[in-house]
Amino acid sequence: MKYPLTIAAIALAALMSPAEAAALKESGDPLDSARWADMEKAFLAGAPVLFDPRVKVIAPSMAENPMQVPVTVDATALPGIVEVVVFADFNPIVQVLRFFPEGAPAYLGFRVKLQQSTPVRAAVRTTDGVWHVGGTWVETVGGGCTAPSAAAASPEWQKRLNEVSGRQWSEGPNAGRVRLRIVHPMDTGLVAGTPAFHIEEINFTDAAGKRLMRVQTYEPVSENPVFTLQRVAVDGALEASGRDNNGNAFRAAIAP
Repeated sequence: MKYPLTIAAIALAALMSPAEAAALKESGDPLDSARWADMEKAFLAGAPVLFDPRVKVIAPSMAENPMQVPVTVDATALPGIVEVVVFADFNPIVQVLRFFPEGAPAYLGFRVKLQQSTPVRAAVRTTDGVWHVGGTWVETVGGGCTAPSAAAASPEWQKRLNEVSGRQWSEGPNAGRVRLRIVHPMDTGLVAGTPAFHIEEINFTDAAGKRLMRVQTYEPVSENPVFTLQRVAVDGALEASGRDNNGNAFRAAIAP
């Protein structure tokens, strides 16, 4: 694997700025995590891996609320993307989500629960089979995965389960941006007496029915999740549809 990976790294470096090319690494975790070897084995086993500065994971260096940590993954500078997997090394449930950009750029914002300070990473697989990895450390007081959801204390959430609200920008500096919120407790199953209950999949399609992005979500995504994505062009409503792990489905259109 080492020889073809070296060829891939040389080819990639030729297309990048000098600063980006200097940051491209084939080995040696730049975040110096004790769990990187476990993460590589769990998610990227057997495939070439490059630490690539074009995979940007944007999150606060210090998160005051471990149940609602904002994260944005931006891999739009990387061509030929097949899938993106997001994980947090030191979370009790490591995998946060996966997304598959089809007709939309590889850009997704969301919020995550963190149990303790941890690297948050995105690994991007391209058509040549190489995983391009970026990430950042997030410091937090912790406990986000084992704290009960706010919904647990409210009788109202069941009436609004999977209710979708959102906005789509058609002009100005945010043109093409879409943001939506889904009412759901996103229980991790790590609170005594509360089973795992979370959204499993979301599909985003345009007005013609073409899928823009598919997102697989897991327990660490925050309660009442908010997602932000970017469209290449605004040509009508965006439809979001999906289901949770109990089979509850939702569908909603977000007009420009």
